[in-house]
Amino acid sequence: MSDLICHPAHPPVLVRSMEARVIGLDQSWLRVRWRILGAGKLVVPAFAGKGRADGLWNTTCFELFLQPPGGQPYVEINLSPSERWNAYDFTARREGMSERPMPREPECTMRKGSDIAIFDAAIPAAGLPDLPLAMGFTAVIEEEGGVRSFWALSHSGEAPDFHDPACFTLALAAPTAS
Repeated sequence: MSDLICHPAHPPVLVRSMEARVIGLDQSWLRVRWRILGAGKLVVPAFAGKGRADGLWNTTCFELFLQPPGGQPYVEINLSPSERWNAYDFTARREGMSERPMPREPECTMRKGSDIAIFDAAIPAAGLPDLPLAMGFTAVIEEEGGVRSFWALSHSGEAPDFHDPACFTLALAAPTAS
């Protein structure tokens, strides 16, 4: 489990902490989970059905950044509790954006109680770059009143920038045979 840090320029209302982790990886799926404590005022986008959509980060959205070693290209995957999603390839930091092909749609589920929310996603492994990868978990969290906070493994600037390679602090390796 990795703790995400809220960008200090955009504090949350009630959210106290957020964690993210890989919960499974096999030849079919990469399974990831985000856990939010203090979810009492969390805005959860309405169910919209599966499908690609842009601008998911304008409200509560969970993101994953993946970068092969030794290069500038990387992948951004956006996942919404609405079940909308998108995946993009970048040739360098915020450059050369194009929609990344996916063999099938990711699966997303959101569970929210009075104080805790859990967002699980399964991303088709065939749609990922070859392993190993540098990885960054991020999230945009909207709370009632239009307050948005920006969460990442690390922040290095005065404004939130999930595309900063300094945010890609975890390693994702190929599964080992047991």
